[in-house]
Amino acid sequence: MLRFCSLGSGSSGNATLVEGLSADGGRPTRLLIDCGLGPRQLAARLALRGLAPTDLDAVFVTHEHSDHTAGVLALQRRFGVAVWASAGTWEHVRARAPEPPACHIARPGVAIHVGGLCLRPFSVPHDASEPLQLVVGDGRHCVGILTDIGEPTDAVAQALQACDALLLETNHDPDLLAASAYPPWLQRRIAGPRGHLANRQAADLLDRCRHNALRHVIAAHLSVRNNRPDLALAALAGALSPGVVGGTRLRVADADAGCDWVAMD
Repeated sequence: MLRFCSLGSGSSGNATLVEGLSADGGRPTRLLIDCGLGPRQLAARLALRGLAPTDLDAVFVTHEHSDHTAGVLALQRRFGVAVWASAGTWEHVRARAPEPPACHIARPGVAIHVGGLCLRPFSVPHDASEPLQLVVGDGRHCVGILTDIGEPTDAVAQALQACDALLLETNHDPDLLAASAYPPWLQRRIAGPRGHLANRQAADLLDRCRHNALRHVIAAHLSVRNNRPDLALAALAGALSPGVVGGTRLRVADADAGCDWVAMD
């Protein structure tokens, strides 16, 4: 069985946990996607799920921004957790440490096998060096992870086809962003093609990825100033109706609390 949860999703720190349960009752494989939480926060949020940092098998880093990488080096040093990232991402992360540990280099389109999980990285448009996002599967089910992307390209939509679940960025509402106290340059960055997805862009992407077996959609990486959960959910629900919305559960990943386990069985 494949399941996942968010430990936190937003500018204060991002981390998503994917767990592949062994069919024979053996030890599960646990993958952390991004680690924007400090060691204490990470340990506390894992503890709420009955886990500890020592239970992690690997970390995949999507890009170098601090809300996705703040705790990666500490986690790697303290617990020896294997790290995967693109060469461009790791070049920025390793520059923060005098003696950076090693990293496994991820490449778009090249599958990575970690225990019972298969990771399929794909490129996305974002203002980072060689950013990647992921589809993670166990051979029966798969979840698509997509945050920090400026526009829903055809290539991204293709990468997310046939997923049983999506953790999908719904970062901002354009009207709230335009009326915010953010300076014009920051508004342009967020709304630009290498920034973050607006609710309506996320809905457009979901419309292109929806299918009858899509059971779970998590609205993620919401701006606490420029979005609201009800707006994000309404946009996604509009993309699912008519047709499959009755069989797809929508929920929001909180900036601090994340979301509880989502199981696919």
